[in-house]
Formats: sequence, structure tokens, C-alpha cells
Amino acid sequence: MTSPSAAALQPEHIALAEALADEAGRVVRGYFRQPVTVDDKPDSSPVTIADREAEAAMRRLIAARFPEHGIFGEEHGQDRADAEFVWLLDPIDGTKSFISGVPLFGTLIALLHNGQPVLGIIDQPISRERWIGAAGQPSTLNGAPIRTRPCAAPETATLFSTTPDMFAGGDEPRFQRLRRAVKLTRYGADCYAYGLLAAGFLDCVAEANLKPYDWSALIPVIEGAGGIVTDWQGATLGLGSDGRVVACGDRRLHEQALRLLA
Repeated sequence: MTSPSAAALQPEHIALAEALADEAGRVVRGYFRQPVTVDDKPDSSPVTIADREAEAAMRRLIAARFPEHGIFGEEHGQDRADAEFVWLLDPIDGTKSFISGVPLFGTLIALLHNGQPVLGIIDQPISRERWIGAAGQPSTLNGAPIRTRPCAAPETATLFSTTPDMFAGGDEPRFQRLRRAVKLTRYGADCYAYGLLAAGFLDCVAEANLKPYDWSALIPVIEGAGGIVTDWQGATLGLGSDGRVVACGDRRLHEQALRLLA
């Protein structure tokens, strides 16, 4: 049975999401591997003119097409966040890679209906790879359907995380239990790793300290490819989640990852 939120998703929503990715990509490509000023946010994370301009461009398109929709962006905050439909925008997920000239970053675009992610895009504007996940539909990479790969146990799994530095306090030993159990661990891909998981090239991503605009777009993409995304307790992610995320392509692996992260 189609959920009410999935039924609310319309073709014009998907068309707009693609237009947002196109516009953000145009902005980001213009600044990539160019000398740009890097500012530090209050949390010491970097931000550039590319981040700010890309989000501003997407906001203008949303306001012109759906002025009643809400927006929650990493760089320019919240507007009508209690609306029925809310767009979550992360113009450059992986700014540290962007400013280093490394094309392992992406633009994240999500549409929430009554708080539930129903549409997600992971867009890599340099390699021009675009993952689209829409509730009730198979996920695609550049228009071709994708599926996660089977992986029943950690000892055969490839695990990704953006950086081991994101695991502080009690999170660090929990992550290390998972890291020691898997076959291969790699770091540094930000949202790109989730796209590779959805396309069947790796098996698990575990991270902490994420914000809703970091993970909302990932859920429709991974779920539409046959995978699962939850918090470390196995609960559905929501706007009040604690920022700990674990995504797996195989539910059998997910169950074991949760036990290791417990």
C-alpha cells in the first residue's frame, strides 16, 4: 500500500528537485579548484561562497515554483519549517573535500512531506553523477535503476565513514567494534559513499554528528535501492534524531551492525 506521503509526491516535485541540482551544480562547478576564501563557522567547519551561492540559487527556484513550501538549508537556515512540504538543502556536503580539490562531495536535496522524506537527490556536479530516490519508485543513478548488493555478515563487508574524528566520547569505542568486525574500512567520501552503497559498491556507512540536511536526501535513495537507513538504535530517522546514522544495503548486515554499535 502506498503511504499518504508517497502519494503526495508529484512529478513536478521531482522536476523541481532536478532543476535545483542543475542550478547548484552550475554554481559549484564555477568555483571548483579556484582560489576561494574559506570562512569558519561557529562549529569550526568551513564554508565558501560556493556553498552560500548554490543554496541561495536553489532557494530562489523553490520560492518561484512553490512559495508555500518550507526550506531548511545548511547555510541560510529555516523558512516556514512547519509547512506541509519542506525542502532540506545541503549545497556542498563535503566542503573540506571541495576546498581541497577532491571531487568526493555532493549536493543533497530532500523533500519532506509532513516530516517524512519522500524525495532525495545526491548530485556530484564534477563527475556529473546523480542519484534520485522517490518514495514508491526504484532509485536511479543517471536514469538507470540501481540496487544494493547482498552482504549478510560484517566479515565480508566494506564500511565507509567520512572521518574517524566524528566519533567522540562513547561513540568512539562503539564505532571501533564495527570497524574491527568488517573486512574493509575506508574514509573520506561524505555523501558520495551513500550513493555508492545504493549502487551496490559498498555495504555499510556509519556516522555521527549529522544534521537533518545531511541525511534526509539519503533515505529515499538507499531505501529505493533496497537498503535501510536508521539511527544507531534502529529507529527511523526524524528531525529530532541524535545525528548517529547507520546505512546498510542488506538488512541482515544492518541487524548485526546495530548490535556492534549498541
